[in-house]
Amino acid sequence: MTALTAFSPALDDILGEQDMVLDTQTALKHISPETLRWRIKSGRWQQPCRGIIVAHSGPLTEKQRLWVAVLWGGSGSALAGLTAARLGGLRGFDRDTDTIHLVRPISRGKRASTPPLDLVVHHSRKLGARDVHPVLLPVRTTIGRSLVDAAVWMPTDRGAQAILAAGVQQRLVLASDLKRRVEERERLPRRALMRVTLGDIEGGSQALSELDFMTNVVRGCHVPIPTRQVARRDAHGKRRWLDVFYEEARLIIEIDGAGHLDILEYWDDMDRDNDLKLAGYTVLWFPAYIVRYFPELVAAKIRQAFRDAGIRI
Repeated sequence: MTALTAFSPALDDILGEQDMVLDTQTALKHISPETLRWRIKSGRWQQPCRGIIVAHSGPLTEKQRLWVAVLWGGSGSALAGLTAARLGGLRGFDRDTDTIHLVRPISRGKRASTPPLDLVVHHSRKLGARDVHPVLLPVRTTIGRSLVDAAVWMPTDRGAQAILAAGVQQRLVLASDLKRRVEERERLPRRALMRVTLGDIEGGSQALSELDFMTNVVRGCHVPIPTRQVARRDAHGKRRWLDVFYEEARLIIEIDGAGHLDILEYWDDMDRDNDLKLAGYTVLWFPAYIVRYFPELVAAKIRQAFRDAGIRI
């Protein structure tokens, strides 16, 4: 797609860098108001919202929509939350991808013009240079800031936990980096929940079902704190991971969140459990939904296993 202009090379450079999108103030530094009005009126260019120009007449690409949002937001604005996190590589949160999240410094006040369709505007008291990626365009918040904001803006606590767990599990950021960002923002909504969740993630909980175990079973039903994600070699020398481990009771708990559609994976898990049982361990399996909705049942089984091992809890 070309700029289709016979104007200054500087204008072509801007259009090339910003995917054919620019604000009217910038446009008027390079062309006259009459020329700009004619290009819009003739349909050669389009105006998706007040103050923003797209220098072609066709449908907007996804990246052009992002540029429209950032330029509409003005100086200091940045793509944020799930929008920026997806650009940073976050996978698995594909609902409502048309919605664009934008953050603006609260010091700039609210814009008088109506935002573009599907743009959700957030205002922040703390939005500094370290919160914004120094190179990538369109301007966006860093992955750490994006994930924390996305967790705050999720409709539910469980959704917030899922965002944090996914960011760490997908190796986009360290849990310690997220904890530092949470600690820095004293008035952050869901701050207490996120501090506990990130502590659990640092302790080894990688999946949302494991976070449910810590929240609903361990803290909610007052059972002992386990070790999580313990590495162990099976009989064939293969390194395997145990979801939940109580060494003192020789008890292992596995949380099945996927349903085991792969028969080979299912057999691998069964074979590992056979080896553990032969080595004198008790292995309990629970579906994720039981951990989530019936934690008392899980806790009762854990207490029974401790009693069977001769340990009072």
